[in-house]
Amino acid sequence: MTQAQGDTGLLAPGWADSAASSATSDHAYLRALLDAEAALTRAQAALGLAPAEAATAVTQAAGSGTFDVRSVAERARAGGNPVIPLVADLTKAVGEAYGPYVHRGATSQDIMDTATMLVAARALGLILDDLGRTERALARLATEHRDTTMPGRTLTQHAVPTTFGLKAAGWRSLVLDARDRTTAVRDALPAQLGGAAGTLAAFGAYGASDPTGLPSAYARELGLRAPDLPWHTLRTPVADLAGCLAFTAGALGKVAVDVLTLSRTEIAEVAEGGGGGSSAMPHKSNPVRSTLIASAARRAPQLAATLYGSLAAEDERPAGAWHTEWEPLRDLLRLVGGAARDAVELAEGLRVRPDAMREHLDLTQGLIVSERLSAELAPELGRPRAKELLTRLASEGRPLAEAPELADVDLDPTHYTGSAGALTDRALERR
Repeated sequence: MTQAQGDTGLLAPGWADSAASSATSDHAYLRALLDAEAALTRAQAALGLAPAEAATAVTQAAGSGTFDVRSVAERARAGGNPVIPLVADLTKAVGEAYGPYVHRGATSQDIMDTATMLVAARALGLILDDLGRTERALARLATEHRDTTMPGRTLTQHAVPTTFGLKAAGWRSLVLDARDRTTAVRDALPAQLGGAAGTLAAFGAYGASDPTGLPSAYARELGLRAPDLPWHTLRTPVADLAGCLAFTAGALGKVAVDVLTLSRTEIAEVAEGGGGGSSAMPHKSNPVRSTLIASAARRAPQLAATLYGSLAAEDERPAGAWHTEWEPLRDLLRLVGGAARDAVELAEGLRVRPDAMREHLDLTQGLIVSERLSAELAPELGRPRAKELLTRLASEGRPLAEAPELADVDLDPTHYTGSAGALTDRALERR
């Protein structure tokens, strides 16, 4: 067996081989670190703080593809982060003439934080694409099944009728909430530039008359937002990422757990379009997409909690809090990226079984409309007697249609879906 060349996702089928896994790989992170370094030199050149030739030389060297990610990772242990060995390699690649302009004035955290924002922005773009496909598929389901009546379930029991269209519209609403939160966070991701203690002092030492203009120039080079302040210990951007990613995982998890419930053998009101097989039971078609999404939803909150814990970052640059963020944030991006990919397949392939839904409406032999019956009988019998009558009929276990007291009452559950259709229409107006 050969030595592993990287994390392939053997134990992570939820994100293995996804676009998000590629966008957050070690090679992708290395690319972002190099992009951050090259952009810094270009920003300084744009402000007259470095020769244009230096910007060209650093950018070309950074894009040369000659850097060994494994070597950088192994040497990162000495200084506690991968920027230090990478700067040494990049400086050597640039050459003696312009090597001194590599990383000039910056600190390792400037580059690491900026690269993390680049990785996050690129991964979030992929996630947003998948959320868009998912919400469009759910909109089609909600439209098609606007009036498909099914049992509404509360605390695991049949409650009153609802419609599958309203359920799908609710799923879509959560996906749109996730889309909006993710979009807002992605568009606000800032570059990081402050120097050793967040004062920009080194840039002044290197000749900048107004160092405060450099972070904006740096952000423009990268397509990130200009930071109001260096945020070495002001970790709002990371906390915002934690929040939107955990919410997105939970929003998709709601869809997944509903599908898992409704696809049980004894319910079978929906089914995944391409279920997974079993190693031992040939008859099974497991709801694998939903299973993997539900798994991501269960892991995401704990990863987010670790990132929130790093808000308590001491001094002007912290020991440990900053370093704690890298792996859980990448895990979150991967988990949510994989869940968003699976949500597309789930929503686009979901099979809905209206006949099963209609059959289940009759399982309680009319009691699913007891709420309406109670309201209709109350004016004639009074609320206490109406409730007593329905409770007695329920205890007898016979169909309500056989009760002479209800001979003239409409017991059709499809006639008691309230404003489900109107609510579905309203939800589908949202774009």
